[in-house]
Amino acid sequence: MTLEPGWCLVLGASSGFGAAAARAFARAGLDVAGVHLDRRATLPVAEAVAKDVEAAGRRVHLWNQNAVDPERRAAIVGELAQLSAGGARVRVLLHSLAFGTLRPLATPDGVSPAQLAMTLDVMASSLVGWTQALCAADLFEPGARIFAMTSEGGTRALPAYGPVAMAKAALEAAVRQLAVELAPRRVAANAICAGVTDTPALRKIPGHEALLATARARNPHGRLTTPEDVAGALVALAEPGCGWITGNVIRVDGGEGIAG
Repeated sequence: MTLEPGWCLVLGASSGFGAAAARAFARAGLDVAGVHLDRRATLPVAEAVAKDVEAAGRRVHLWNQNAVDPERRAAIVGELAQLSAGGARVRVLLHSLAFGTLRPLATPDGVSPAQLAMTLDVMASSLVGWTQALCAADLFEPGARIFAMTSEGGTRALPAYGPVAMAKAALEAAVRQLAVELAPRRVAANAICAGVTDTPALRKIPGHEALLATARARNPHGRLTTPEDVAGALVALAEPGCGWITGNVIRVDGGEGIAG
């Protein structure tokens, strides 16, 4: 599957869904720009993504920066404008930032106001900030796609998941609003609800072992969703013929959500 030329901008590009998507979009013909936040010990995972994108014959530019910092965001968008000058601009924006506080909401030792604000900013509000910055720089190609990774936690209560659940619900609301506001630009926006996937972010959830076991037993295919399952769906949804699909929460879970 080959997409029209342009850039895929991945927020959270070094692991999990972001890394798999960067590789898949490169194989589909897009250059890859990625923002990640890694310390020295985990930098090799980002470097591996870059090597795989280059091996697919595409350009790659990664920034090891805090994607939520407004000044960093402005600088990255400025550099991306230079990289795309005279050529195709952004075809895909993928928001796959998975960093938040996992604490109860109601107990005295639960989430603090600062932790809650941080979680909402990273996992929801930052999508709006990046969209605004790309629009201001006129970097979206007509027919571009915005994808944001949500989860069942946006509609279900899970232990200690409250802050992230609030962020996911806000993220889905933002996607609906962006889908309407960006329609005149021919930019579609959708949230992707993956099935339970064994990622570094999921392993931080209390009781994740039981969550993985339950999902494996529940899924009609008898296995967990993989980042590659999701990446393949993202590439398909970025096809020109899928531009009329917008404002949705799309499940990519092998039927897990409707089973038992």
